[in-house]
Amino acid sequence: MDLREVSIDEFDYPLPDERIARHPLAQRDACLLLVRDGSGGLSTRRFSDLPDLLDGDTMLVYNNTRVINARLRFRKGENRDGALIEVFCLEPVLPRDYALNFASAGPVEWICFVGNSKRWKDGELSQAISVGGREVTLTACRTGREGNASVVRLSWDDRSVSFAEVIAAAGELPIPPYLNRSTEESDATDYQTVFSQIDGSVAAPTAGLHFTAPVLEAIDTRGIERREVTLHVGAGTFQPVKADTLGGHEMHAEFISVDADLIDELATTSRRVVAVGTTSVRTLESLYHIGCMIKSGGFAGELPQWYPYSEDHPRLSRREAMMAIADHLRTEGSGRLVATTRLMIGPGYNFKVTEGIVTNFHQPRSTLLLLVSAFLGGGDEWRRVYDYALAGEYRFLSYGDACLFWPSI
Repeated sequence: MDLREVSIDEFDYPLPDERIARHPLAQRDACLLLVRDGSGGLSTRRFSDLPDLLDGDTMLVYNNTRVINARLRFRKGENRDGALIEVFCLEPVLPRDYALNFASAGPVEWICFVGNSKRWKDGELSQAISVGGREVTLTACRTGREGNASVVRLSWDDRSVSFAEVIAAAGELPIPPYLNRSTEESDATDYQTVFSQIDGSVAAPTAGLHFTAPVLEAIDTRGIERREVTLHVGAGTFQPVKADTLGGHEMHAEFISVDADLIDELATTSRRVVAVGTTSVRTLESLYHIGCMIKSGGFAGELPQWYPYSEDHPRLSRREAMMAIADHLRTEGSGRLVATTRLMIGPGYNFKVTEGIVTNFHQPRSTLLLLVSAFLGGGDEWRRVYDYALAGEYRFLSYGDACLFWPSI
């Protein structure tokens, strides 16, 4: 069946509210780990066992993105005692490059969701913040529309301060809405992975939240190679599929950045590539299809969601696709691929790079659950796995327990 015709009703399941973890365990790597082996066998371990469950010839790929304090709150009125307006920063527009935007000492523009939008029809909003002991005034002004979001210009009155410093001081870490609680001080640490480095996400790559320094040390001791990619997670990751069929769902665009050395390595490695989280899966699989687009002369910086299923796809080998990117980067004189991806992965998708997945339990009717279903071979296999977890003591969603999935032999 054409993936576009698949009904999202097939990916619904009852998730009792009490099974959603509101906070992580005090010891991150003490959480449960559901292991599904290549023959379909299911077992329960602890996440701290992960290094022993990976062969020494594994390449473990994780997302090094860092969640930003994306939620800004302003009060209208000269005395800032009027209506509360929330500005939720989604992705940069000017400068569009994340690193340049965060480094900027002047005005920046972002695509934002605006809460209580009807109360802010025009004019500027402002708030006083403290940055490194200095009082700075942050101002917001709507400059346009982008779909159902607004383009907001953010400026401040101290040119010695970068936007990274401004948003860190003024903003609030945006925890997932399904936690149904306010952000707490502990989330500043709990909702970041131990390998987070590159600012840009509005949601954490949650499979990475279980890793600790001892787990990483054990991984290194076993000779397992660790590699990093960057995918800045957008708010769309929390959006359930609302259309009746997948063909009616528009995938959100997400920024990816991958070092040329890793692309070269992926072209030739004999190691088993295991992705930490669906964001790493989407990045790795996007690389393959971007290479195919480059080879056929059709790449313009973004991977469309349905390209993997198109008839004009050249169906290259993984090596050929990676070499196409490598040649492209050498021609451009760049040491890094930067692109956006809208990749849709669902039942019937043929994985080209990912050979194992470490992931969490995902929301019903979500594109993340579709990805898991595809990796498990389609059909009702995902439901069998989730039924096993629901019958046990597993905790679900961002702060919940983890899974290690191997493809069927």
